[in-house]
Amino acid sequence: MQHRYALLLSGLFAGLSFPSQAQTSPTITRADMPVPTDTLRQSTALPALPASAPPLSRNGANQTWNYAALTATAQNVARFTTVPAEPLYTFTFNSALSGSNRATVASPHAVPLPPGLALPITEPYQFFNASNADFRSVGYGGKLGTTAVPATYASAAEQDVIYRFPLSYASAPDSSRSFFSLTVPGTGYLSQRRKRVNRPDAWGSLTTPFGTFQTVRVVTRIEDHDSIAAGGINQGFDLPVTREYKWLAPGQHVPLLTITTTQIAGQETVSRVEYRDVYRRITGPLSTATALPAAAVAVYPNPVAGTQPLRLRLVTTGPVTLTGTDLAGRQLFEQVTVLENGEAEVPAEAFGRFQGVLLLRVQTAAGVAVRRVVRE
Repeated sequence: MQHRYALLLSGLFAGLSFPSQAQTSPTITRADMPVPTDTLRQSTALPALPASAPPLSRNGANQTWNYAALTATAQNVARFTTVPAEPLYTFTFNSALSGSNRATVASPHAVPLPPGLALPITEPYQFFNASNADFRSVGYGGKLGTTAVPATYASAAEQDVIYRFPLSYASAPDSSRSFFSLTVPGTGYLSQRRKRVNRPDAWGSLTTPFGTFQTVRVVTRIEDHDSIAAGGINQGFDLPVTREYKWLAPGQHVPLLTITTTQIAGQETVSRVEYRDVYRRITGPLSTATALPAAAVAVYPNPVAGTQPLRLRLVTTGPVTLTGTDLAGRQLFEQVTVLENGEAEVPAEAFGRFQGVLLLRVQTAAGVAVRRVVRE
């Protein structure tokens, strides 16, 4: 009898079709991090999300995010290399004596400087280590004159851990506290304490102009405290809290989409939008061949009071065109200025009676940047 029931049930199941097992969150590991041969094109969009874009608050399992309406205003290429063959870099980041500072990949990247501070550093690099446990920043470097000088974190326990592996929607939140300092003889001193908190909060299908991918989203909260001693100034201060909403997919090596927000006057405001992309010929009033890196342009104070000028610090030279528009696209001002010691200024009068959020476009010979500014 049992044998006959088994045959009957087997025949019934054979005639039925069952849906495939539900998809689950992708898992990110060391294999999905940058490698020394990577040259990955990225597009920058205006720091104002299209009306059709889903809210950043959309989270949870099996989500669908459609950011196909993002429009590139500039492009750059994220390049990753081996540790450059400079004596101090090799000793610090790529030798048997490197220890916890050993780097698996390097990338041209500016040293994170607070607004208003410039250091005479050229050819800057950031150094990373990818292991089975995590992907972390192990230090920075740059040339002072003709000498490449490294800067490391205070200890292995105080390195900036960007991701811990394996990373998926099921991963618990994690955090790290990091500290590094840099002294430039005859110029000044800089240190930064950072608290980074990563929280995987969603997974699902992401669509951008680059395509559609299954992703896991990580929200990173960053709190920085900088201390500087330069030009007669000796002080420490907290930078505005930032959040990075990053969509990661296996095999992509960098986030497919990163939306950065800055906490301004108690409000979380989008300050940067960047996504993986193919080469595009960018035309129109915002066209440029290169996007300036985030650290190349500092805008302060932000928010800016109605009676204050808006100041800029740029890691570039030559004339600069500054254009301010409101979120409806109406131009508030446009001015061409020549940098003095890397600084420029928009006088309070240029804003007229405007109050609210505006987009400041910074155009230089080296590229373009767009910053979101709040005028009170």
